[in-house]
Amino acid sequence: MLREQFHLSMKIGRDLVRLLQDLVHVPEFRNIWKDLVLDPTTFGTEGFSDVGQLYSTRTSSRYFLLRVTPEMELQLRFLLVHVKFRHLKRYQTWFAKKFLFEPERETLIVDIIRFICCAHHPSNEIIHSDIVPRWAIIGWLLSSFRKKYVEANAKLALFYDWLYFDERMDNIMNIEPAMLLMVCSMPQYVGMTQSLLEFLLLLVDNYDQMRSYTVANGVSLAFNSLVTKGVINNAGTLTSCDALSPFLKERLKKLLSSTNETLPHQLCPSRLPHCSADASHLETPASHPKHEPAGA
Repeated sequence: MLREQFHLSMKIGRDLVRLLQDLVHVPEFRNIWKDLVLDPTTFGTEGFSDVGQLYSTRTSSRYFLLRVTPEMELQLRFLLVHVKFRHLKRYQTWFAKKFLFEPERETLIVDIIRFICCAHHPSNEIIHSDIVPRWAIIGWLLSSFRKKYVEANAKLALFYDWLYFDERMDNIMNIEPAMLLMVCSMPQYVGMTQSLLEFLLLLVDNYDQMRSYTVANGVSLAFNSLVTKGVINNAGTLTSCDALSPFLKERLKKLLSSTNETLPHQLCPSRLPHCSADASHLETPASHPKHEPAGA
């Protein structure tokens, strides 16, 4: 299908590349990946000459609906539309027992994170309410991994739209959860912030070395957009945090100053309605709730 109908497959956009990279250990997919990077003309698709064309195409939210089951989607939307922050632990424990209890289901978390970032965008009313925010669910999910490589894939899923961000076609809501998770984890859970920021900077340096400037510019533009849209007050929210590693802060400052975009120093108040997270919301659930969620 990929080779014979590549003109259809490429409509998936950048997430097609992410999935192929995850399957590169399979010989058939390894060959497809090599051709995609080294000899894209073998796909015989008019107008396609470089894998960068896929990176620059945002994946439609409809695609992410196919990566979770209807029941899982129903329960995720219930969590993100009806559950108040103070009740989160009970519901996330139930969700884990229902969908993630078996170790082999850990890989589902990668698709869940992409779904939350790209296919569920809360209204302004919910954003400013006490309903559980998307970043809190993602923070809990990132705290539940047993396998390091799956954790890395999940972090890539969280930051993927940052790497080639273009505000003309990308949606700010796709990149908002990662930013709010980093900011709202400080200072109490600064280890989460440090881990995510370190991973993001590693992506800038190593993810696509042939297009390193494009990736660095994409991440810088993502920061710029998050500031101009009022998601955070200014870049100093991270670069001036005393609890963060001085090395990471310096790397971030260098990244943001090395592009042509200038980040505003101070803008409108940030939309951070839930930045006093209880520790239980970022930990792996350890007990089961007495009752299942309504509608389960």
